[in-house]
Amino acid sequence: MATAPRPRTTTRDPEDLARRLTAWLDVRLPGAKATGVTVPASNGMSSETLLFDIEHPEAPCRACALRLAADPRAYTVFPEYDMARQYRTLRLVAERTDVPVPRVLWLEEDPAPLGAPFFVMERVAGRVPPDVMPYTYEGSWLQRAGDAEREHLEAATVGLLARLHDQVPAAEADFLAAPGTADALRRHVTAQRAYYSWVTDGLPRSPLIEAAFDRLEELWPREPGEPVLTWGDARIGNIVYAGFDPVAVLDWEMAALAPREVDLGWTVYLHRFFHDLAVASGQRGLPDLLRRDRVEARYARLTGHTPRDMDFHTLYAALRHAIVMLRVAYRQAYFGEIAVPADPDTLILHHGSLRAMVQGTYWVR
Repeated sequence: MATAPRPRTTTRDPEDLARRLTAWLDVRLPGAKATGVTVPASNGMSSETLLFDIEHPEAPCRACALRLAADPRAYTVFPEYDMARQYRTLRLVAERTDVPVPRVLWLEEDPAPLGAPFFVMERVAGRVPPDVMPYTYEGSWLQRAGDAEREHLEAATVGLLARLHDQVPAAEADFLAAPGTADALRRHVTAQRAYYSWVTDGLPRSPLIEAAFDRLEELWPREPGEPVLTWGDARIGNIVYAGFDPVAVLDWEMAALAPREVDLGWTVYLHRFFHDLAVASGQRGLPDLLRRDRVEARYARLTGHTPRDMDFHTLYAALRHAIVMLRVAYRQAYFGEIAVPADPDTLILHHGSLRAMVQGTYWVR
């Protein structure tokens, strides 16, 4: 991470976006003006986030955030960006649970105003565990916190997952189901295989990712479990905290109807991913935060559901993350930021831990 260039996160002109956003806003709220439009440095490489304020006496909120579908001309990370689906998911979670999500204000499905569909939501004040540099590194606010404060954050975070899974009627989240007639887990994995095929179309395939898919079949759960609304990108880097309490759950573009363990595996593994990065750089990391055994036990106490087949689900999380990272790397090559190596597996930052999972040695270290 110290030597590789940070991938570009946008190909758009912020000043042009600000002008077009003000014009769009004036139609929705005559006389309103968008001010302080910024693209945060923490912007991801998928949907883009714009932060802005509304100047108008009847503004539904002053501080706003806008989620804009990726520019289809910019070698997108995902093949499709369904902003209406994300908007609908946020509304469903807000209406059916006490999980804190930003209040959504407007959905714009016409790509003309900003070049792609988007939705606007209220901006929630707080702090987010950073990805760059990772929150597991020395100096981050979470690293500087005390053990009791991190314990509180972990308990609150697992609690919101438990409430999300328990409180949304699965039938009302059916629009999030992957296509097909098989059970929800099989459809979810089939969709990931299709995503991998899209990522590698005309490009080198990853032997490691394909070995991980084979290993999934060997570990396939006998009872996949009933599907629930899963957040998808369930990690603390997508949560706004006030102190150590969650006040806004963000980034719902990977939401799906799937077994509970899909979220739990992602939560556990993505923390370990950032922890492993810290250890590899000679730091201690955060070995006691979101430990797999503690997350499983806490979730079981809260829901009465004991997580099952977590070797499968943590491997699946690492595999899904690897496909995303491979796409990001090919995107960097497309923009001339890196060269594609002879071994495409080395483009996956966590290829060592993924290989250990495939071999069954990762969680016994």
